[in-house]
Amino acid sequence: MYGSWLTRRTRTGVGAAAGAVLLMAGCSSDDGGDKKPSVAQQPKAKDPYWVNPDGNAAKQVATYEKSGEDENAALIKKIAEQPVGEWIGPDKPEDEAKGFTEAAAKADRDALLVLYNIPHRDCGQFSKGGAADGNAYRAWVDQVAKGIGDRRATVILEPDAVLHLVDSCTPQEFHEERYDLLKGAVDRLKQQPNTKVYLDAGNAGWSNPDALYDPLKRAGVDKADGFAVNVSNFYPTAASKDFGKKLSAKVGGKHFVVDTSRNGNGPYTEGDPKENWCNPPGRALGEAPTTKTNDPLVDAYLWVKRPGESDGDCKGGPKAGEWWPEYALGLARNAR
Repeated sequence: MYGSWLTRRTRTGVGAAAGAVLLMAGCSSDDGGDKKPSVAQQPKAKDPYWVNPDGNAAKQVATYEKSGEDENAALIKKIAEQPVGEWIGPDKPEDEAKGFTEAAAKADRDALLVLYNIPHRDCGQFSKGGAADGNAYRAWVDQVAKGIGDRRATVILEPDAVLHLVDSCTPQEFHEERYDLLKGAVDRLKQQPNTKVYLDAGNAGWSNPDALYDPLKRAGVDKADGFAVNVSNFYPTAASKDFGKKLSAKVGGKHFVVDTSRNGNGPYTEGDPKENWCNPPGRALGEAPTTKTNDPLVDAYLWVKRPGESDGDCKGGPKAGEWWPEYALGLARNAR
């Protein structure tokens, strides 16, 4: 049932430009000439992660306000005013990582980055792609790490990469290399003094969590800060925490984070089970991002998946990763 987590997205072409713009913005003068951002940062004590004032949701708010669609603007602000993951693209990873982390540091916040470029990514599905080979991936991760430098960053490492080894979606001949690449990525990123790394570990829909323990260890979870659950998925927070705690008990008590970006109404169960993960209707925003989880094992609720960006060209959506304002409005409108 690997369809339940094939919900990732690509950043090809978009991320590099965004990172370059932010890099220039971070170097701008403080003489009062900077444009006031349309969205503010969340209180640092509640959520230390950076809100991108130039994200897709913030731009959509501005568009709606300009056209007098105040109700829609207010709905999309529910997304625009929260920190979301910045998915690093394949082309200029050092520039992007530097741009996002410098902008975050300027706001005295932490950057939240997602690395999704493993070779043979997504088994040729909607988000297929990734680095050309192992050496290209190692070089890419090294450039990301250099871009982060000594600034504060939390990295979600390679959604699906471990799961697709366990469910046999990724061909057997690539397994050993992938374990080596993931372990090496953890090692390289942890050389940065203020970088936290969470290795993706699937979601509560996984029917056999016992099969995940050894693969997570082989992928380097012992040297990571922990693991991430429910990335780009819809399982309720309570179920995700139960799933995470079962994993934690088997991998040395590691802490974990939960993606709550779209889990407000839980998973979609009325359609084809093989496609319930892809742009399901009637979903809702989940708990707002925060590090105040009241659970010693759960380091944060995060919006790793960027709400309003498509899972793929299914159910009328654009290709994976593209902004889809109609879907974003639905998520916000249904939020509790």
